[in-house]
Amino acid sequence: MNLIENLDEEVLNLKREYDKFNRGNKSAGTRARKILQDIKKTCQELRVAIQGAKKEEEKANLPSSN
Repeated sequence: MNLIENLDEEVLNLKREYDKFNRGNKSAGTRARKILQDIKKTCQELRVAIQGAKKEEEKANLPSSN
């Protein structure tokens, strides 16, 4: 599963748990907070992947020094 699909799935899970929390299920609040931490981690991984792709593209576009 790629990072974007993973992020989509985590957001859907967060919505489900947050809805349960709003209906009075306190345990769902704990699960929602954990999912938010997972989302934070996934976002950081995605940021690193994007930055790495940008650097690779920049390297590929540099002229050779031969």
